[in-house]
Amino acid sequence: MSKELLEAYFKENALVKQHLESYNRFVDLGLQEVIKNVALIEPNVEGYKLKLGNIRVEKPMIIEADGSRRSIIPMEARLRDLTYAAPLFLEIIPVVGGVERRGYSEVFVGELPVMVKSKLCHLDGMNEQELIESKEDTNDPGGYFIINGSERVLVSIEDLAPNRIIVSKEKDGAVIISKVFSTRLGFRARCAVERSNEGVSTVSFPAAPNDLSLICVLRALGLSSDEKILSAFNNELHILRDIYLNFEVEEMKNQEQAFEQIGKKAAPGQAKEYRVKRAEILLDTYLLPHIGVTPEDRLAKAYYLIKMAEKTIRVANKEIQKDDKDHYMNKRIKLTGNLMEELFRYAFQFLVKDIAYQIERAAARGRRLVVQTLVRPDALSERIRYSMATGNWIAGQTGVSQLLDRTNFLASTSHLRRIISPLSRKHPHFKARDLHGTHYGYLCPNESPEGPSCALVKNMALLCEISTGVESEKNIETILKSLNVYIE
Repeated sequence: MSKELLEAYFKENALVKQHLESYNRFVDLGLQEVIKNVALIEPNVEGYKLKLGNIRVEKPMIIEADGSRRSIIPMEARLRDLTYAAPLFLEIIPVVGGVERRGYSEVFVGELPVMVKSKLCHLDGMNEQELIESKEDTNDPGGYFIINGSERVLVSIEDLAPNRIIVSKEKDGAVIISKVFSTRLGFRARCAVERSNEGVSTVSFPAAPNDLSLICVLRALGLSSDEKILSAFNNELHILRDIYLNFEVEEMKNQEQAFEQIGKKAAPGQAKEYRVKRAEILLDTYLLPHIGVTPEDRLAKAYYLIKMAEKTIRVANKEIQKDDKDHYMNKRIKLTGNLMEELFRYAFQFLVKDIAYQIERAAARGRRLVVQTLVRPDALSERIRYSMATGNWIAGQTGVSQLLDRTNFLASTSHLRRIISPLSRKHPHFKARDLHGTHYGYLCPNESPEGPSCALVKNMALLCEISTGVESEKNIETILKSLNVYIE
């Protein structure tokens, strides 16, 4: 590729474009989505609730020792060991006895670290002369944060694609597993259908008892009779043979018995009503949560499990190949926006609990409930700042936030385009470390560290771009259905 073409490309596309776009999308949509999913705070105070509305983010500011507020630029944050962060204001409306008390409802709830050169940053849109006056390097691409004066980058994480069926062989081919990492609102559940060498299928998912048979789960989800189950599967001989074998080994014959069986395994020794309720909670909350978490979604879950089971049978009969986990079609990259949304959701849950506790405490002491005094902004800010300062992320991940390598310009650029794998450095993982054909054009085959991290730490190819996703997968599904497109 000619030098002129490359220069023209990089005038339009920054080297850290994926971080900036991802963070901007998080600010525009992700923040409000987290608030929308909570929607209401219900403390143990009769007739008192808090309704959550719109969230607003201002440009980065600082509160001085004398209480004055003013704007802050990145260079001042670096020199004074400050966090380059923007204040968050949330609309909180008290609902007393079912009546909304609307007044001045915007409350300062905390601070959000701001990415340098993002839409929230003061440097966004500055020309070369203005950047020089702000004491900034005109070639600096941005894409990092300033936490307590240190420049920190959130390294992109490579992971298996969520909500996608992947079939693999385990235990030397004796067991074929069709699994999906079902992800909903930050909760990730590994749901799997396992087919033994004989053809008996079992279902596993978080918090569920071991060895739940596929037929038992399908009956509990609403396909109560043999005829309903058979009509849901493809009418092919090798598939029907497997299903009849599973009918033989399964004693449960209707939905009530299936719930009773799951309840017995999930809550042994408890009363019948409790066991059935426990079974319902397990199936609604932990089994394929991305499809839904209400009783109305049970039938859709049953058909999804059938698709998973069919895939295991087809692989066992060599009709289709097992999926390649290392194929880049089966991978997704978590960018800064996704990582910040995870962290904000986690920190916001603590804020909600803290507000509920403060309300209960104030009510018990007979104080007047004023929203502005009930919110402690540090509950949110400190958790976000701690994770970004140490790199300790949610779900036990470490090394997500790293000190930006400033050895030279190339080292910084390389660090901002790095992708890390969550796999353990201690194990060989030969296949995961191998160069795969689908890496071509996406990942650089040469740039990777030596030693234990070899090929688990990768770098984006020079012209690689990462899309930041779509607003709603449901919209795409609706369009496909309206066009009569069959979705496998």
